[in-house]
Parts: sequence; C-alpha cells; structure tokens
Amino acid sequence: MAAWQDGGVPAARAPVPPNPDDPPIPGAPWRPDERGLVCAVVQRHGSGEVLMVAWMDAEAVRRTLATGRATYWSRSRGEYWVKGESSGHVQHVRSIGVDCDGDALLLTVDQTGPACHTGRTSCFDTMRVDVLPAADHGRAT
Repeated sequence: MAAWQDGGVPAARAPVPPNPDDPPIPGAPWRPDERGLVCAVVQRHGSGEVLMVAWMDAEAVRRTLATGRATYWSRSRGEYWVKGESSGHVQHVRSIGVDCDGDALLLTVDQTGPACHTGRTSCFDTMRVDVLPAADHGRAT
C-alpha cells in the first residue's frame, strides 16, 4: 500500500544520493582533480566561439544533464550556480564532450546575452597576443 502525503498524493521516496566518485556521464572517463573538479570549456553552438571557462563536479554535470541549463561549481563561493540565474544570460546546453583523459569538458551552448560577468560576449574578448604573424601560419619552421 502506498504511503500518502497531505492531499492524497503518494509520498515520494527520498532519492539515493549518487556516489560522488561515479562518473556523471555513464561510460565516459571521469578523472577530477583532488577537489573533485574538472575544467569546463564553454563554446557557442554554431560558431564555435569559446565563451568562458568554469568548473564542474559530478553533481554540477548531473544537474546540467537534468535541467539542460549550465550549472557550475564556484570555487570562491563554495556553491553551485546556474549560468543566467541572476543575470538572465542563460546557457542552454546542446552537448557535453568529455576529453580523452576525463579531466576536462567541452559544453556547447546556446547563449542568451553576454557570457562574461563583465558584460562582454566572451571572457576572452579583453586581450589577445599573436604568436605568429598571420602570413606565417602553416609554414614549417
């Protein structure tokens, strides 16, 4: 017989918390650092523009997979945050790629508004250093 909550709705069983050591993406390698974190590179769907870099643990990945919205771990605040929750600059996740070592992720997103907290389109818009002149690209040295 089902247990009932107020209002005649069956009571939900408490979910079994996932083992933090279990890979959040079944079958994919998962090798976080000593803090349980992996680097997450965020790329705009379609253009391939790199928007930002953030940190995720297994729970952040699980939350992202469950909601479709990018959820990260704040190393400075020690808490989860959903991109766009306060700014409205939401990241709808199209795909998550796992690198060959399992210690980095590539999130492909549909970005609403700027990705950077400074209001710039990308966190990489502020400075760029050219290593090779454009004419030298592709030439053997």
